[in-house]
Amino acid sequence: MQLELDAISHRFGELAVLDDISLTVQSGEVVALIGPSGCGKSTLLSILGGLLQPGSGTVYQVGRPPQGCLNPLTYVFQHFALLPWRTVEGNLRLILADHGLPRDAQEQRIDAVLGQTGLRDFRRAFPKQLSGGMRQRVGIARALAVKPAVLLLDEPLSALDAQTRTILMDEFAALFAQAGMTAVYVTHNLSEAVRLAHRVVALSRRPGRIKKVVDIPLPLEQRHEGMAELADYEDQLWQQIRDEAVAADQELADGG
Repeated sequence: MQLELDAISHRFGELAVLDDISLTVQSGEVVALIGPSGCGKSTLLSILGGLLQPGSGTVYQVGRPPQGCLNPLTYVFQHFALLPWRTVEGNLRLILADHGLPRDAQEQRIDAVLGQTGLRDFRRAFPKQLSGGMRQRVGIARALAVKPAVLLLDEPLSALDAQTRTILMDEFAALFAQAGMTAVYVTHNLSEAVRLAHRVVALSRRPGRIKKVVDIPLPLEQRHEGMAELADYEDQLWQQIRDEAVAADQELADGG
């Protein structure tokens, strides 16, 4: 399934946040959204996921969800939002409870996503027994359990330390490459964007407009940290948003 954004604009009262965003996210494509603080990245993701009605413009879902899809648009957030009194398996089972799946079908899905995310040995652990990286793996497993058509990720690694972020970045890359998943990935981190996305969309400072779209043709499974070609793309993107980021930070500091 692909997403088509047609002239999306949005305001919060008098504050213009997004202006005339048109973009197509192809089926099987990972698109990263970057830009300075306050440029509307998370707002645009909320509009894509149907959590927020745009002030103007339309989001189209084109094509059929994959077989077995229980929730076409599914989020992974920065904060894990796990129920502390439920085990890893219990948190996954909860997300499947209202979909009418037979018990054996639930078990198959849970076992499959625990395997995908390296959590089989932790299925009976409680969130407090897990590291931040492991808790985020549970959040990813929970999203995958419903077999989404499109995965929407809002800075999913930003709360983690650098070492854990690097490990999970590699795991995201492998997951995206193997599953052929459609995803929109919001991040402030340019190295995440160039490591994980087929295309990176740079937004201007508020109101967010598309300033530059950078294609990264390298196969996801062949990318690795420190790769010179990725560093070149990262530098190219930074040149696009540097002045915007400085101006946005100054605007926020001045209370604008």
